[in-house]
Amino acid sequence: MELHDENSFKIRSYQSAVNTIDRGDVSIEGKSITELQSIQGIGKSIAEVIASLAETGSHTTLDDLLQRTPKGILEILEIKGLGPKKVKILWDELNITSTHELMEACQSGQVAKAKGFGEKTQESIIQALEFKAANQGKWLYADIEGSAEALLEEVKEKLGVSKIAFVGDFARKMEIIDTIELLVGNDEPKAALQTLDNLENIEKDQQQSSPFKWRGKIIAPEVSLIIHFSSANRFISEKMLRSASKAHLLYPLENNVTLAETIQGNSEVDSEEAFYTKVNLPFIPEELRDGFFEFDIAKDGQLDKLLTLADLKGILHNHSTYSDGKHSLLQMAEHCKALGYEYLGISDHSRTASYAGGLDIDRVQQQHQEIDALNKELAPFKIFKGIESDILLDGSLDYPTEVLASFDFIVSSIHSSLSMDQKKATARLLKAIENPYTTILGHPTGRLLLRREGYPIDHKVIIDACAANGVVIEINSHPWRLDLDWRWIQYALEKGVMLSINPDAHEMDGYLDMKYGVLVARKGGLTKEKTFNTLTRQEMERYLQTRKQHITP
Repeated sequence: MELHDENSFKIRSYQSAVNTIDRGDVSIEGKSITELQSIQGIGKSIAEVIASLAETGSHTTLDDLLQRTPKGILEILEIKGLGPKKVKILWDELNITSTHELMEACQSGQVAKAKGFGEKTQESIIQALEFKAANQGKWLYADIEGSAEALLEEVKEKLGVSKIAFVGDFARKMEIIDTIELLVGNDEPKAALQTLDNLENIEKDQQQSSPFKWRGKIIAPEVSLIIHFSSANRFISEKMLRSASKAHLLYPLENNVTLAETIQGNSEVDSEEAFYTKVNLPFIPEELRDGFFEFDIAKDGQLDKLLTLADLKGILHNHSTYSDGKHSLLQMAEHCKALGYEYLGISDHSRTASYAGGLDIDRVQQQHQEIDALNKELAPFKIFKGIESDILLDGSLDYPTEVLASFDFIVSSIHSSLSMDQKKATARLLKAIENPYTTILGHPTGRLLLRREGYPIDHKVIIDACAANGVVIEINSHPWRLDLDWRWIQYALEKGVMLSINPDAHEMDGYLDMKYGVLVARKGGLTKEKTFNTLTRQEMERYLQTRKQHITP
């Protein structure tokens, strides 16, 4: 509507309705137009839009706007830092209607000359476009997991085979996937290939396929697909060769014979477990076969201690309608309890995050009173009083000491002024880590996978500081973040740092993201004993109370 100079009053009405739904303790699910109109800020016309979107997925007003908007403009709107006003200037004044045209205009210096842009904005647009181009065709593991598993089951049923498995990056549960690979154990690949050609949601690349390899793509979502074939008796060895990284396969065994050579020489093994036993190694789970540290922790007996989802006793770092969450504190707590957890850490945004409804001091006190009441009602389940406190540009937290002291725990995170070099970002985090009220360092690099790069930090310096100050480091489980990166988990463990699997949930379903935090934690070799929220409710209470008692006012 802003792009097309619609009535400003209408635009404000829509934005007001969005804010009411996002930040208010209201639900619009299953409501009639009359019921929707009873919600403050939602009039008849917007109620009709909401009902239409719920029923059909669209509305005539939206259809009209989309029809008048080039598809490329919608892509440009997704670029960080480009809101409707700036996109409109690019469209109207420079006639830019695609990301390709935008890149050309930036490279020629035209964008910098446009009103409200300048050299710095032009450079940030170039970086955003280059980042987008570099990640074209890539997907988050969580976004394609369901489609991939459904495809495996369909191929298994259509081919009538029992020996079928994921291989490649998907088998190792890498956080970013560009190709889904399947291995099928089948002694008649020609007949199997003909069957695959008849599947509806996949499209074959005739030129790239061969008698023993099907290449193409899944149509929705559009992701590259390779289906390998092996004889049934070589299935296990082929699976091992195709699922592990090159570095894992080059691991030297006795007489400097590599793991890959040993697998090839024992091509008809009965099981992966049997093979690892044969070469005097503990069984190494698929997701750890990256060639980083798995053989070292296998020899140390750590593989049996790897974290599982069932080990987690509570969920920390969550948001409610007090800030930018979708569900109320009560709803978040009851759902957490229903999932079998012993406690919930609520950590809404702090007051600096005004864009996310951050809590001023009065709202903090109001929330604490509600938590006290709910803890009596829900006992023995407990809600811990937390906050996600913004780390300001100078590294300080954004409440006075007496307010910081009122929380059970504090997640300290950076959300603003993200364009920092490594020196500035590291110094900013260091000051927050040294603040005695910081309990957990939240999403350390601020990255959003496939959306924006994180700010550069000196991971070793940050982890060392957390070790020195007894600060827990978050593994943010949201599939966009997965931050701390799993490749730094071993260093954190070497330094004795605890890690916390946090979903950063903004709604009840957000708790399900704990699964992805555990996946990457296991890839990094995280054990139950070094995971903060494997503590029981009583243990967590004692830990947080003891930590606060040692803080000098």
